[in-house]
Amino acid sequence: MPKEFIVAIELGSSKMTGIAGKKNLDGSIQVLACVKEDASACIRKGVVYNIDKTAQCLTNIVSRLEKQLKTGITQVYVGVGGQSIRSIRNLISKDLPGETLVTQEMVIELMDANRNMKYPDQEILDAAVQEYKVDSQFQLDPVGIQCSRIEGNFLNILQRRTFNKNLNKCFETANINIAELYLAPLALADSVLTEAEKRSGCALVDLGADTTTVSVYSKNILRHLAVIPLGSNNITKDIASLQMEESDAEKMKLKYASAFTDNNDIDNNMKYSIDQDRQVEVRKFIEIVEGRLEEIIANVWCQVPEDYCDKLLGGIILTGGGSNIKNIEKAFQNYTHIDKIRIAKFVTQTINSTIADINAHDGRMNTVLGLLAKGDINCAGSEINPNGDLFSNQRPQQQETPEQRRARQATEIPAGVIRTADEIRRAEEEAQRKKEEEERIAREKAEEEAREEARIRKENSFWNKAFKGLKEFGKKMVEEEE
Repeated sequence: MPKEFIVAIELGSSKMTGIAGKKNLDGSIQVLACVKEDASACIRKGVVYNIDKTAQCLTNIVSRLEKQLKTGITQVYVGVGGQSIRSIRNLISKDLPGETLVTQEMVIELMDANRNMKYPDQEILDAAVQEYKVDSQFQLDPVGIQCSRIEGNFLNILQRRTFNKNLNKCFETANINIAELYLAPLALADSVLTEAEKRSGCALVDLGADTTTVSVYSKNILRHLAVIPLGSNNITKDIASLQMEESDAEKMKLKYASAFTDNNDIDNNMKYSIDQDRQVEVRKFIEIVEGRLEEIIANVWCQVPEDYCDKLLGGIILTGGGSNIKNIEKAFQNYTHIDKIRIAKFVTQTINSTIADINAHDGRMNTVLGLLAKGDINCAGSEINPNGDLFSNQRPQQQETPEQRRARQATEIPAGVIRTADEIRRAEEEAQRKKEEEERIAREKAEEEAREEARIRKENSFWNKAFKGLKEFGKKMVEEEE
């Protein structure tokens, strides 16, 4: 009996994380293995810029996981994020004749029309339905309602087309099958936010190394998504401007940095030690850290739409490595004037593990754990021969996975899921086959109708009627002679 587990990979700004886990019958997840690779040489702000090096990192991740699991990996779940991700609202409307009853087909037609929108150099990764306007009334489900006009309000999640192609190319180069691509911010939100927070309105802020992601929810619907190209590494670089190496600046940040310090608590004569020979003034250090953090918080607050600024009853939820900075809640409260600030140190799912990084509960693993929780297809292959070369960087040629979803159309994709290049190709082939079949049926029907029409014309023609008349006359004459 082969092993069963799910594998997820997060392509972060500073590191790439691979994790394998098994879902138990009680809903809990047992983490079996976790590995990390430095991605600073191939990924910037969550976006692939060196395909070959990224492919090598992915190969290393999978090989190391296989070594720990002693089992091959057939496919992986992948989180998509980075600075090119953004959301934009779009409205699609349709006039209907008289009082028409809205059908599911009409709704799908609106969704398809939205999905077919073209944005320069951008690709729609996902489309979140905001609401439908049926005449003058707003509805979440318009099916079955009579109206003369229907409008669909959508939130389209966009990414630069080049970045999305590069990501798919990396996995193709590494010979790694993608089970599913998922929007990392949505996977994170589903794992750290409560239903009450999503329903009453909240802003989720993921403070990463090079980027900060802002997701705004209201009435259980994603209302806005943006990625800011600023993160905790910017604080490190600012500290390094005090004439020190970035490695020393990172240590000082972790040891001394605070997002807020009361002015009365600052000792102007006190200094922090860089090393045995060098020191830096405490006030200068604090001003640098707080200045950069205020800039990050200001950019975060600018991303919250005005319509929701005063409706965040669920408050602001902070997560990610940057949320570990001391007094970060106070800094957000001072700037946004929102008192309800929560730090999500861990996901809401029950996670069992003996791995230190998982059990640290410091917010750094929340996204990859959220991706793991989304997985529902077995990623385990055959057992690895212990006498084989476990350290080989050459992965076997891609093979068809034991379990593979059929080619889903855009309207069949669950929220947050991005179709892979392979799935798009298979969906296009399926759509082409369906189109050709429909054309064949229509052609045969037209030919049958043409034959029937020709037969009727023939029967109703003058010569046909005359022939029938003569035939009947002849038949009558024969009968009379008899």
